Amino acid sequence: MSMNYHNYNSSSRFEMVVEIANIALDEFKTHHITRNYTGLVQRYYQLVEEDYGDPRAKRFPLMEHPMFTFGMVAVYLSWVLVIGPLFMRDRKPFQLRRTLVVYNAFQVALSGYMFYEHLMAGWLNYYNLKCQPVDYSDSPSSKRMLNLCYLYYLSKLTEFADTMFFVLRKKSSQITWLHVYHHSVTPLETWVLVKFLAGGNATFPNLLNNFVHVCMYFYYMMAAMGPEYAKFLWWKKYMTELQIAQFVLCIFHTLRALFSNQCQFSKFISALLLLNASIFFCLFMNFYMQSYRKTKAAQQLQQQQQQQKQQQQLDATPCKADSNNNTAMLAQKLKAN
Repeated sequence: MSMNYHNYNSSSRFEMVVEIANIALDEFKTHHITRNYTGLVQRYYQLVEEDYGDPRAKRFPLMEHPMFTFGMVAVYLSWVLVIGPLFMRDRKPFQLRRTLVVYNAFQVALSGYMFYEHLMAGWLNYYNLKCQPVDYSDSPSSKRMLNLCYLYYLSKLTEFADTMFFVLRKKSSQITWLHVYHHSVTPLETWVLVKFLAGGNATFPNLLNNFVHVCMYFYYMMAAMGPEYAKFLWWKKYMTELQIAQFVLCIFHTLRALFSNQCQFSKFISALLLLNASIFFCLFMNFYMQSYRKTKAAQQLQQQQQQQKQQQQLDATPCKADSNNNTAMLAQKLKAN
């Protein structure tokens, strides 16, 4: 089977799907007889890699097989959910102030560089914002984008440290389901990006994400510097809104490619990108609404406490005035006597 889906046009898509289904069914029958389901999964991956994989990605470490990335995600989850909490159970939280400043400064520089490269490698010079197919050639711009996608993948592995620092500092309130899900899924998504889709519309979310991460890690860096910098962090409430705006732009960008007859970018991949952006939009919106409710409830409680305090002061004022009057009258009586 040698199809190479990169060159398939719309007229042959149905035949391609039928051929893939027949091959998948034949492989299932063969492996079902021997109950070799592990071999079946490996065979399916081999077929997908042969026909859809980008051969240029084979030269990168960790790109040979997805199990390396799955393994690192499993180690990450083991540390965050089990090993880390057990390790810190009877220990005081680490401060890590200087480490956090250096780490976040590194992430700001890395995200800024990748944002610049996404612009220079395509989105500012060569790419069409409305629709951009993946370029699988060996042109300099295509290779530049491929290298950038691999760097973007590696950057998602380094972001495991975000949660590890939370565990070491015993910031369990920061380790939300959204946080763990986000850091577990993005390395797998970016592995697929490098292996199959290194360029085109698939890199538009990366461009936005790099910009958001420049702002986000800059905020974390300033927060780690100490309480004296808190007055410069007034824009904290806008960070989640910026992340939500990122996914809104991704959704609109993907919808246009999905429903455009002229766009040559894969409809199937567009649908997956739309699903991914929609999931993250809902998760971040839910997080935003919950945070908004907590903030509003805290403000209302603070206002009620202030009102009660003011009322107590007002109630105490007449008593104090009466006491002063009684003292003055007593003094006058004593003087008269």
